[in-house]
Amino acid sequence: MLKNALSVGRSSSLLASQIRTVTRVPLFIDNEFVQSEATEWIPVHNPATNEVVCEVPCATQEELDRASASAAEAFKTWSQTSVISRQNIMFNLRNLIKENQTALAENITLEQGKTIPDAEGDVLRGLQVADHACGIPSLLQSEILQDISKDLDTYSYRVPLGVTGGICPFNFPAMIPLWMFPLAIACGNTMVLKPSERDPGAAMMLAELAKEAGVPAGVLNIVHGAVDTVNHMCDDPNIKALSFVGSDQAGMHIYERGNKHGKRVQSNMGAKNHGIILPDANKTATLNAVVGAAFGAAGQRCMALSTLVFVGEAQAWVDDLVELSRNLKVGSGFDEGVDVGPMISPKALQRANDLVQSGVDQGATLVLDGRDVSVEGFPNGNWLGPTILTNVTTEMDCYKEEIFGPVLVCLNVDTLDEATELVNANRWGNGTAIFTNSGAAARKYTMETHAGQVGVNVPIPVPLPMFSFTGHKDSFAGDLNFYGKAGVQFYTQLKTVTSLWREGDADVLKAATNFPTMK
Repeated sequence: MLKNALSVGRSSSLLASQIRTVTRVPLFIDNEFVQSEATEWIPVHNPATNEVVCEVPCATQEELDRASASAAEAFKTWSQTSVISRQNIMFNLRNLIKENQTALAENITLEQGKTIPDAEGDVLRGLQVADHACGIPSLLQSEILQDISKDLDTYSYRVPLGVTGGICPFNFPAMIPLWMFPLAIACGNTMVLKPSERDPGAAMMLAELAKEAGVPAGVLNIVHGAVDTVNHMCDDPNIKALSFVGSDQAGMHIYERGNKHGKRVQSNMGAKNHGIILPDANKTATLNAVVGAAFGAAGQRCMALSTLVFVGEAQAWVDDLVELSRNLKVGSGFDEGVDVGPMISPKALQRANDLVQSGVDQGATLVLDGRDVSVEGFPNGNWLGPTILTNVTTEMDCYKEEIFGPVLVCLNVDTLDEATELVNANRWGNGTAIFTNSGAAARKYTMETHAGQVGVNVPIPVPLPMFSFTGHKDSFAGDLNFYGKAGVQFYTQLKTVTSLWREGDADVLKAATNFPTMK
């Protein structure tokens, strides 16, 4: 139903004819799409046109209570479902996501703006977490130590927490929900998920696929809204743990408010990811990697390589960097050959433009200005072309703030030690990359940097889900990270049993071979 209602074709020329009426996005409770009784609705815009695609309800208090109560009731039986049964549902889910990857990607491009290939990558990276959740029997294997004392055994095993909550950002409409609910429910929990109010379609489609895969009613419920919905999830006593990805302000609010109410919280937040370029790096490969990592998805990635630190003679590479960046094509994500889509909203665009101007005003050199870019046929889109500021210093606002747009700021230092010191002084620690042909330099940097995820000649070092997403410093609040082993630990808690069965209490009986009779 909704899968068809929110999907569009690839060609941007079809958009106007296909969006004839504004869809009101329903809630998803007890495996049913439920029309909200909300009095306030949030418009969802196509960032390439700013036309309204659909409207999202600010769910009522009663609807939010119903969603969490449903999840709490479903937990009673879902948590007792065998791990093999849950694994089989995960297999079904990952197959359905794979089959519907194109439809999901097209909805992401419509609502979020990223190019179709990038949207397909959004789905794929989420699918990989669902793949990992298929290994849940192995991931939940327990520990046992026999004969701690005579006839005394102790064993520990992981049990689910109960109802969990997921609060998602706009920039990865499929990947982040898939970071959350497959692993949470595979561990035996239920989940109330809130997609971003800016692009809810992919999450709704995933809920429909989860139902088709065999996820029982109430195990995955979806609610909508803004601050009030988030606060309800932080306060709701049914919800035992919260997963969040998004901005610093929202992330710390959720972490503090959730903790205040006794919840376990994992909160991925802001970043300023630095790329260190040494003069001995492969120039062509490095610059191509940097351009893709800085400007892909219009720079709206928490792991975008938004900051370059040129070491020594590598500073001479700026002209080549500018030329490569200038050749990127800006346009609608549905159009072939487009490299950089629109930003999510006029407000985000204005903020990025203001930070670029602040850099100029504070002494940086604007070597590539994408603020005046125009896209034929899309006069109302949120367009910002690749933009590069050089001679940036750490005191400038364009360095201190996360711009979250296709803007690359460049700094210069003389040595690797200076570069490391600069990176470590930044308050964020999500990721970093070093480009070099020196194994010794790479090892030195990986050992000394305070960032939580390090790429060596890899511009966006997001780990695959057999590992965990390990942001550090102000980029993360909590004790247990997303997916991987840490993800399983986050969504479960240990139960330990100490058992005494005395050998002397065993009855040894001789087997009877005569025909049994009733006495």
